[in-house]
Amino acid sequence: MSSNGIGSAIIVATPLILATYALMASVISGRGTVDLSIGPLIGFINVTLVQLYSAGILQNPIVIFAYAISIGALYQFIFALIVIYVRVQPIIVSLSGYLALSGINLVILPRPGGMAPEFMADWGLGTSIFSPVFVILVLATIVWLLFTRTAFYTHLRLMGSDERAAYTSGVPIFLVRIGAHIISGGFAGLAAITFTALISSGDPSQGTTYTLIAVTALVLGGASLAGGRAGVFGSFLGAVNLYLITFVLATFNFGAVQSFVTNLAYGSILVISLLLTLIIPFIQRHIHNFSPLLYFIVLGVIALGVILHATNDRDPRARNLEPAGDSVIQQLQPIAPEKLYVGPLEVAKPRAVDDELRREAEPMILSALLLVFVAFFVRMAVSQSDRKTIAPAVAVIVAALVLLVAYAMREGGSGGMPANPAAQGEQTGGSR
Repeated sequence: MSSNGIGSAIIVATPLILATYALMASVISGRGTVDLSIGPLIGFINVTLVQLYSAGILQNPIVIFAYAISIGALYQFIFALIVIYVRVQPIIVSLSGYLALSGINLVILPRPGGMAPEFMADWGLGTSIFSPVFVILVLATIVWLLFTRTAFYTHLRLMGSDERAAYTSGVPIFLVRIGAHIISGGFAGLAAITFTALISSGDPSQGTTYTLIAVTALVLGGASLAGGRAGVFGSFLGAVNLYLITFVLATFNFGAVQSFVTNLAYGSILVISLLLTLIIPFIQRHIHNFSPLLYFIVLGVIALGVILHATNDRDPRARNLEPAGDSVIQQLQPIAPEKLYVGPLEVAKPRAVDDELRREAEPMILSALLLVFVAFFVRMAVSQSDRKTIAPAVAVIVAALVLLVAYAMREGGSGGMPANPAAQGEQTGGSR
């Protein structure tokens, strides 16, 4: 995978990761505070930022960052006031915000358009791994890690675990809850900045898709929707795993129902993850040191292996490409009006290329599942030993073996490295 491909992956995954970060503080605060409006909020900041930039009001990069973060914090501040003083259930407030912001976004910008600020015009190209978007992600992660060292975070976790006990201990419940929402709003503003850099324009509806994905990633990362528990590393891995799953699904041709299949995968993963949170305590009675997070690492590397197998020099469309200097720009011809109507919604028929990709990915997926079972039984054996500290090493070794098998299968099928790495990077980046 070239640096262009990795850079493109970072650009695409960062808004999702930051949207997941934006849910952490409010979820830890308890009362079942899952902000369903996080997606439309990202979209609201995106469309207003683009419109204000086009009007010449927002031009300075510092002012643009301050605007995005302050709008997110202001919305969450109002959210907290309604929950605390009006005493409305958080789920009702978040759902109302979801519907209201979705409509407001369409009023502000009826259709995708506009232009992102000039200073972030190159951010969405993904030509480098260490892009400004990557720097934003790293700084946001560091800020959260520093936040976990404060007394405020301790009060927040105590309040989320047992609000009555926290109140008895002298924790200022109202101030802590308001602060948690403001922190969530700040991360939502950063997510909107990276989302704007990704699409380089304004989109009133695309941001709403982050709601379901971010909640699913948060649950995958081990957060408790009841409050009191959520971690930055778990949320990061959950978001990355969902991104990888989306990438894997994109290698298969589901035609016109591609988006519905993806949403089905998200919903299924969310339900299964919630069921696992109920089953894991029973498993831990018999299997000590059982760590779902380590298995997410293994599954993430497995998904990465599938991606490498399905995209690196496996698609015949990426072979025998002319050098970039000799490429010819093809001028598109207008389509006749009678050909614009495509008939009722149908599932696209699989093409030969898609059949080849599917046949090549299926053995990899089966091998990955087999290795997961092997890892599970190895972990059982480790749990019965006295040296339980080697369990993480076992998971990492299994993940490394999966990745090694992926590379071996890729090299064995392609007969060497790609002839044109630049084309490979463009193909990987184009999947966004």
